[in-house]
Formats: sequence, structure tokens, C-alpha cells
Amino acid sequence: MELNKDLVIKLRDLYGDAFYLLDSYQFKKNFDEVKRIFSSIYSNFNIAYSYKTNYTPKLCKIVNELGGYAEVVSEMELELALKCGVLPKNIIWNGPIKNQQKLEEYLLKGVTANIDTLDEAEYINKISEKYKVVLNVGIRCNYDVNDGVISRFGLDIDGDDFLKVLSIVKNSNYLHFVNFQCHFAKRNVEYWPARAKGMVALLERLNIIPERIDIGGGLFGKMEDSLKAQFSTKIPDYNDYALATATIFADYFKDKEFKPELIIEPGSALVGDCMKFVGTVKTIKNVRGKYFATALASQKNISMTGVNPPIHVIHMNEGREYADMDIVGFTCIEGDVLYKGYNGKLAVNDAIIISNCGSYSLVMKPPFILPNFPVLDISEDKIEVIKRAETFDDIFQTFNWGE
Repeated sequence: MELNKDLVIKLRDLYGDAFYLLDSYQFKKNFDEVKRIFSSIYSNFNIAYSYKTNYTPKLCKIVNELGGYAEVVSEMELELALKCGVLPKNIIWNGPIKNQQKLEEYLLKGVTANIDTLDEAEYINKISEKYKVVLNVGIRCNYDVNDGVISRFGLDIDGDDFLKVLSIVKNSNYLHFVNFQCHFAKRNVEYWPARAKGMVALLERLNIIPERIDIGGGLFGKMEDSLKAQFSTKIPDYNDYALATATIFADYFKDKEFKPELIIEPGSALVGDCMKFVGTVKTIKNVRGKYFATALASQKNISMTGVNPPIHVIHMNEGREYADMDIVGFTCIEGDVLYKGYNGKLAVNDAIIISNCGSYSLVMKPPFILPNFPVLDISEDKIEVIKRAETFDDIFQTFNWGE
């Protein structure tokens, strides 16, 4: 569905002056493309979608329908996965803290919990001994990938705790070891070969080949050229990541009888370009020679700081030309700047279309100053309300109002 003036007017009349636009069809295409590219190098490959990046239920259901896994980091996300119809065996539970009651409940259902600490391993082992049933577990691994960061996630593979956890898992009668997993935050592709090589070296050292090898997330996604130009390094594509990692596993396992399933946990790489935010210019003013346009939108809605996001203006009025104008948000925060140094025509009531805001935007919008805006899917020639606008009651119903 083409996003033009007539459509924006129609959507405003129905849903108000600000809303998210979801492109679920593009999300499907991204998923299929990543899977096709990685699988062409290492055939036993799958995707575990990072729920925390954008847990819109329609997207989670699409991943499940396409045969992907759910990668979750909280009991809330795990409950969402189950409600979306994901089988417990297809849920991977990461995260540094897991509620013990929920951990017991979901391990007994068949979820795979990736162990992050020695205490967690000991507790899970007690659960298995208590019920004398097989529980699915993995081990989160931490090693140096030369990215200049000492990650806080996982167990140092050269430390005593890692060996103790491995011993607990290997010697238990009821713990089913599913996978090794790692996660490193930097998205630069030059750090990805070290992930794969570090994991291969670990397998060699331990003489273990698990059912799955999970090398985590942290991939750049597709973005418009105007956004790419603001990064100091070249933005890699899916093929770059696949060549950097899948090739290493393909070479290592080519002569081995068993080839474990290789998993990555993308979030932004799948959903980043699948959402836009549409706001409305409400005021334009000059302060000491500087022009500001205030829009019904905010940094809290797009979760994109330090860069000018891809922006497109749909003009509703004639407007006038401006130079070095800042387009700012509705919040009472001085730094709520959506776009610095805008040059071009603008007028009150114009629509501001901000692209590439599908990653960590919707899920990180707090109930700050205004409730959140609706989410509309217009990707397949129909308008579908994915999430209605939040209301006063949505925000304040959990408070105790007293008498």
C-alpha cells in the first residue's frame, strides 16, 4: 500500500495524528532471505528470533509459522511465545536472571534454558532430581572475540565455574545437554569470525558436539542510504555475516558424520526496516534565530539517538523553506530531537515519516508524558490494527488510588 497524502489523511481520521506502520510482509522476506543465505553455506541452519527487539505478536507468530525458534530473555516473553503457539521445544530461554518458580514450570514443559551462572546450574539440577525427569539445558559461553568488551553474559570458558557447570550437566541423569550458546553485542562483521572460531576451538578442546550451536545475535539490518552514511564503517549485509561464520562451521563439519544445527538470534536484522513512525508537525517557532518544529512524535517512539533517522515529509500545506531547522519531539526533554539540521519545506500539519524504527522502539517506549500510539499493518493492501492506541486507563489501572 503506497504511503501518500491521501492515505495519511485517511489513517489520521481513523487513528489520530501519530501511529506506527508495520510491514509484516517485509519481515517475512527478511526472515526467508537470512535463512536462505546461511543455509546455502551450512544447510542445518535455523533462526531464533529475538523477542526483546520487537515482541509484536504478529511477528512472533510469523517466525513460528516459518519454522523459526523463539529466543526469549524473560518469563513474560516466554509466556508470549507459548500464547503465540510456539512449542516449548522451540523456545530458547537466555537472560542473566530467571525467576526460579517460572524456571521450574517451563523446564518441565520442555523449554531449553541456557545456563548463565553456576548457581543456576545447581538449581536446575535440583529440579531435575526432584522430579526425576529430563530437562533441556544449554550453556552460555563467554570468550574473547577481540571486540574490546568484556561481556557480562555467559560463563568464562577458561574459568572454574564453566567446568563445574559442564560437569553438572554431563554427570546428571536428567539434564539433556542441547547446545552451547554465546552472545556478543557489537554488530561489526569483523568480530563474527571470532565467534565461530571460538566455538569451534571449544568443541575441539572438550571433544563435544552438541545438538545445536547458537552464536547469538547482534547483526545490522537493512537501512536506507542516508542512515548508512552516518556510520564510520561499512554496513554489512546478510551475506557478509554468513560468509564470516557459516563458512567456518561448514569447513569444520564437512568430514564429520554429525552436523549440529547452527542457530543465530537476530532481532534488528529482521525487524529494523519493517516499521515506520508517522508523526504530525504541531508547531513551528523561532528561538533566538533558530527554528524548531515540534512534532507529535518523540525519541521514545523511535529509539534512535545520535543519528538523523531516515525521514520523509508528506506536505499537507504549502509551507516555506527552512535551513538548519531542528525537528523535536513532544516530550519535555531538551534532548528530544528527532532530526537535527533539517533543510527544506515544512508547515504545521505536515506528516513526518520516520523509517527504520522497528528495532527496540515499540518495546522500549515508556508511559512517559503520553500513552503509546497505535500500530497498523498496511503491508498487504489492507489496514490491520495490530495494537490499538493506549489509554489513560491502560497506564493507571495498576496504581492504588486510595479511597
